[in-house]
Amino acid sequence: MTRIQQVLWKLEMDYIGHPYYVSGNAILHALRPSLDSSVSRTLHASHGMFVPGQFGRFPEEHSQSGVQPYLGGGLPDVNAYEDLFLHREPDHRWLLESCPQEALNTHGLRTDAGHPTLACRTIMGRPRDHRNETQTTRWYVHAYLHADDPAALPLGEATLSDVQFGGKRTYGYGEATLKDTRVVELEALEYSRLDDADAHLIRLITPFVTASDYPGTNDVAVPRWWAEDRGDLRFREERLLASGEPYRLETIDHGQVVEYLGDRPVETARNGLTRIGSHSRMGFGELRVIPVPDHAETTDGHARGGRQIDHL
Repeated sequence: MTRIQQVLWKLEMDYIGHPYYVSGNAILHALRPSLDSSVSRTLHASHGMFVPGQFGRFPEEHSQSGVQPYLGGGLPDVNAYEDLFLHREPDHRWLLESCPQEALNTHGLRTDAGHPTLACRTIMGRPRDHRNETQTTRWYVHAYLHADDPAALPLGEATLSDVQFGGKRTYGYGEATLKDTRVVELEALEYSRLDDADAHLIRLITPFVTASDYPGTNDVAVPRWWAEDRGDLRFREERLLASGEPYRLETIDHGQVVEYLGDRPVETARNGLTRIGSHSRMGFGELRVIPVPDHAETTDGHARGGRQIDHL
């Protein structure tokens, strides 16, 4: 069985680092001092996604339904493949319509000595007829772990508590405390929506690395089971810090949607959770397989070049 451990941390102090996510490399670096070397060598970490601690409604594709208080501040039960992405998509479609969705999808910025920091809380004014003049939203970081040796998981709460991410950690930045953790067996999940679909799309949850300056890595091509080639895709340069040295990465930028040409969507979905390509151990190459009931909808509704599909 393939086991992953979901982790939700609450930011206690502003974060200085990548504006879109906490890299899996940073998460491994934060956990390493508390790990035995044997566990550290086998551990893989996803990128950590920023999540607002707000009320929300489960999306239509989720196995649960209805409104849940502070949906962003906990880890609901996971019964189906789609449940795993509740906190992995940056548009937070689960936010209630009554919430200021656009504001909550834009992380608050503060400046310290010329460095932009992502605020650990967002404070917004409220209409005069509300009891409180302001509303405070706490920010969380959602990630998940897996290991080459399944016996290495789950990590204990003591290991996952009181970590720090990003820059200026000696000044207290990036401090995070454990809010929740949950172990999921991938083979035990429900994949019927993928099995029943006539066609599928793939959304890049994190960048897919095609070339790296890191020693011992090889350049890779666009997967052959994507309809798109290099000319259809948007690329971004990333940086990987290892042993104090920065290395350049060429990546296919995250957030893009491509058409899936393969015939094993469930297997691809599981592989996408444990990630594919170079530096997958550090969070790169996470994919989500999306079912499309009608193949015509795939070609008509899908704008190539990475633009999102409005109806999904």
